[in-house]
Order: sequence, then C-alpha cells, then structure tokens
Amino acid sequence: MTTSPRVLILGAGISGLCMGIRLKQSGIDSFTILEKSDRVGGTWRDNTYPGVACDVPSHLYSYSFELNPDWSRIFSPGWEIQEYCEHCADKYGLAPHLRFGAEIEHIEYTDEDWCVRLEGGEEFHADFVVSALGGLHKPKVASIPGADDFEGTSFHSAQWRPDRDLAGCRVAIIGSAASAIQIVPEIAEQTEHLTIFQRTPNWILPRGDRAYPAWLKRAFRIVPGLQRLYRLFLYLLLEARFPVFVAGSRLAAPLERLCRRSIAMRVPDPELRARLTPDYKPGCKRMLISDDYFETLLRNDVDLVTTEIKRLEPSGVRTADGRLHEADTLIYATGFEAFNFLAPLRVTGRSGVQLAEQWAGGIEAHRTVAVPGFPNFFMLLGPNSGLGHNSVIIMIEAQVGYILKCIRAASERALVHLDPRREESDRFNRDIQQDLDRTIWKSGCKSWYMDENGKVFALWPSSTLRYLWEMRRPLLHEYEQLTPAPSARTARDSHA
Repeated sequence: MTTSPRVLILGAGISGLCMGIRLKQSGIDSFTILEKSDRVGGTWRDNTYPGVACDVPSHLYSYSFELNPDWSRIFSPGWEIQEYCEHCADKYGLAPHLRFGAEIEHIEYTDEDWCVRLEGGEEFHADFVVSALGGLHKPKVASIPGADDFEGTSFHSAQWRPDRDLAGCRVAIIGSAASAIQIVPEIAEQTEHLTIFQRTPNWILPRGDRAYPAWLKRAFRIVPGLQRLYRLFLYLLLEARFPVFVAGSRLAAPLERLCRRSIAMRVPDPELRARLTPDYKPGCKRMLISDDYFETLLRNDVDLVTTEIKRLEPSGVRTADGRLHEADTLIYATGFEAFNFLAPLRVTGRSGVQLAEQWAGGIEAHRTVAVPGFPNFFMLLGPNSGLGHNSVIIMIEAQVGYILKCIRAASERALVHLDPRREESDRFNRDIQQDLDRTIWKSGCKSWYMDENGKVFALWPSSTLRYLWEMRRPLLHEYEQLTPAPSARTARDSHA
C-alpha cells in the first residue's frame, strides 16, 4: 500500500462507529466521521421517549469485539445503549476522527475522488465514502388534515419533548406499533386520559424482560468464555426463528396459535381482543414484543380507537364516526421513512447520475452495500440487509469486514475505484427477489418492508449464516476497477 486511503463515514451511530473502529484497528487512520448532531449514538441518541428499549437482547445487540458484562436487563433501555456507544467511541480513540455539526448537503463523484459538501459550503474529499445513516433515521409524520389547527402540543416520538409534563394531560397517540407499545405503558399512569389511534393491529408476544442479577454479571466478568457462550446461545436461539418466515413453513401455524393464545390470556374483553387481532399471518409485518401493552389497554382511563381519523381540530382528533376525541398533547408514534437510506441527501455518481433517479424503479444494491455507477461508495444496513429474526449487529459487522477488504484491495491496486458491474448486481438482486418470493413477507400484507410496487427492499431473505458466508470476502470480478485520473494520482503521491 503506497498511501493511506482517505475515507469518509457518514453518521456516528452504531454502524458508523463500527466502521471507524475497524478502520483504526486495521491501521487506517485517514478517516473522518461526519455527524450532524453533537454526539455519537444515532438512533439511541435521538430516541429518548419513555420506555425506549431495544427489542433484541443486549448481549447480542452489541459488538462481538466489545462485550459488555454489565447490561442491566435482557432488553436494555435506550440510555444504556447510548452509553455503550459513547464508551466504544472513547475506548477505541475515535474522538480525533469525529466531526460534529456536519449536516451533509451533497455527495458527488468527480472521476478523481468523492466530494462531500456540507451545508454552509465546506467540502471534504475522500477516496471512499461509507454511508452509515441507517434505514430508520428520518421521522415520518402522518399527513392529517387540520394538523396546523391543533392548538395543543404535538411532536414525534423520535423528537420527544422532555419539557412537556404529561401529568394530568389528555394525550392522543397516533400509531400503535413498535414505539407506541413502549410509550403507552410508561405514560398511562401520568396522564388524565390516554387515547391510542390504531390503524392496523400488530402481532405482539410477551417480551420476557427481566434484570440481570448481580451474581450473573459478576460471572460474566470473571468466568472465561461465559459471556461469549451466552451470546452464542442467544444468537442460535434467534437464528432458529428464521424458518417461521418461509412461506408454507410448518412452524407458521404453531406461531399463530401462540400469538392468539397470548392475546386471549391477556385481553379478556372479546370486543377489544377482536380489535387487537390482526387479519394477516404473524411475521408478515414486524413482530412486536411487550410485557405490559395489552394490560395497559385494560385501564379505564385508556382508550383504543380503531375508527379512521378524519381530521385534527383545535381541541383534539375527529374520527370518521363524527366523534371528537379531546386532547391537549398529540404524539406521533408513526415511525420513520422506512429505509429511505440517504434522504434528504443528493448523491451524484458517474456521468452525473443521481442515486434517487437510479432507484426510482426500485431500491437495490450489490451485495447490499454498493451501487453500480457509484464507485467506492458503500452503505451499511443498505437495501435488503435488515432482519426480521436476529440482531442487525451481525449484518453490520459482516458489511464492515467486506467493505474494509474492498478498501484494502483497491488500495493495493494503486487506489483503483471499484464499481459494481451492473450485470453482477442485477444477478444478485434477481436471486434475492426470487428468494423473497418464498417468504411470508410476500404473503399479501402491506408493510414498510416493501415499496409501493410490492418489492421487498428492506429485508435479507435468508439466514444470517448465509449472509456471513456470502460476505466473507469481495469477489473482485464482480467490480469494474477504474483507474483515477492522472491528476488525482499525482496529487495523492505528492501528499504521501
């Protein structure tokens, strides 16, 4: 390697930090992590609503190279994962590489390198760009007529207002999915009245959360290999769930019986139970877990409304049956612009091609990390790398390893630019979609896993074991190897 490649990482969440740590461990120090906020953490920095927690066991939702014996609970609260992110950034010396307050406006390939322009005009140049913006980072606010007429306080769950005391308030929550089922039990005892507006019911199983006892945390610290063995146990336990998502699986019927039995045991009112029971197969949409959401709905001061919202009015929410549900605080628990990977950034590749235009016919990537026409541009948690059954940290670490090998290969070949061959990318994505056709995600329900045409672009269609195998090393014949312009090589050589 004649020179150290310049790398820009976009975002300092859990995937961006992983990329930075692995670059540093491999001896590449010429990288910068651009972060729009003032702290690391990404999702876990931004989401501070009451009850926020991970739905994957924390001993698995953490880096394999940085085990933490002191997780407080099986499913740790968001603040604890945020502290873990800050700990990793500090331990692995990422501070000199972090640039906070860096709001990115435009990313452009110049035939020589990548130019990343910030709001305000400042520019960064790099040989490689790694987007670590994630798939769920842009809050989605439902477009409801009369939203501007509401006279109370309103905000999105990802933009929580800690200054808004909910004690004695009449609160309306729009949405009943992952965020809502965590918020509702936490605030129900404070509010005067709580109304949840549900459009579609979700399959919800018990979480089974509990605190780790002190003796077990001590054992994790002092018994060699115990924590790693426990992590392996959790991994295999979750990985064994994947066959449930295969269409026609023999496990589908037992899972549905388990889900229905759970609702029946926890919701005695048959009318409420009917409104909480989905009409699609478990797993078609995201499966949720909670130990206390159903129980909270049984309170006299909590209402579940399934009638369609017609409009917002100054004093509350008007539904299609004409009823006004009074509220002085409105919380949008409506999720995110799902896997809107780079919005609102503009990304320009070879020959001036815009990534948004290239994806207009369907979002996809080669090996889930690269896009034809965008040399040396990679994504973490890109298209078709989400999971419905296991920890995405497994996917992140596999992608980071693959990208690092691409960077090394390009650097050893005099900083050639690697651009996925379109025919190879088309083949990969054709195979992915054929595999997805055999999953429950294509069984007829509409979910944020797919686009408006029904193409599933968010999830990996197989086991993580298969993904680890496919991402073990880059196959360079799948890439065009472009040589930078002579001026770029001269500039790099003089810099070195």
